[in-house]
Amino acid sequence: MSLPPNLTGLAAGRAAGAVPPGKVLPSGRISRVDELKAQPRKPGEASFFYADHHFQYDAVKVLPGEYFVSNEDMVVMTVLGSCIAACIWDGRSRTGGMNHFMLPDGDSAEGSGRYGSYAMELLINEMLKLGARRETMQAKIFGGAQVMAGFTTMNVGERNTQFVLDYLATERIPVVSQDVLDIHPRKVCFFPVTGKALVKRLAHSHPETLAVEERRGNAATVAKSTAGGSVDLF
Repeated sequence: MSLPPNLTGLAAGRAAGAVPPGKVLPSGRISRVDELKAQPRKPGEASFFYADHHFQYDAVKVLPGEYFVSNEDMVVMTVLGSCIAACIWDGRSRTGGMNHFMLPDGDSAEGSGRYGSYAMELLINEMLKLGARRETMQAKIFGGAQVMAGFTTMNVGERNTQFVLDYLATERIPVVSQDVLDIHPRKVCFFPVTGKALVKRLAHSHPETLAVEERRGNAATVAKSTAGGSVDLF
């Protein structure tokens, strides 16, 4: 079985069916998932690592207010309601990252990834540290749904969407793909090396519950309340 050149080591063995994700190798060497879990993390950096059996990749879940940047073969995942996830990719350095912010702006002194103004700056700066360059970056954006029925006077999803579009335009980072607004929560999977993104629109029975749990950062409840009735968009 021939493998793409970017699948080497543990990833190559996994692609060939020899190494299940998240397992200790026969040699006794620790799995990549456990290695990632053991590494120190910066403030706001996602740290929920797991073996994704659907994609057969190591994966990390980005919770509200978090970000993750990588140049490794893995999948970065999040679940969104009115929040926005910006996925930025630099094809030259094959580096990509995702953030997940809840509001366009807030207390600048707080320095929290919950706010778009800080979350975008943090994501771009972390990509630059891994060798990416602004002039070769491109973005894909997701989220901004109106998940609370009848709540239209101050639609957070619309504000978040307009903010990220304006921010990226100011930074001259082109938006090459987007799935935003509407009423659907979304699950987003992003592959930082290739820049590929998959989005699944999710059905939910109780949109008000989803909005509350998203604000609390309770990804487990969000995922449970949005199971089933979905459509894959590529």
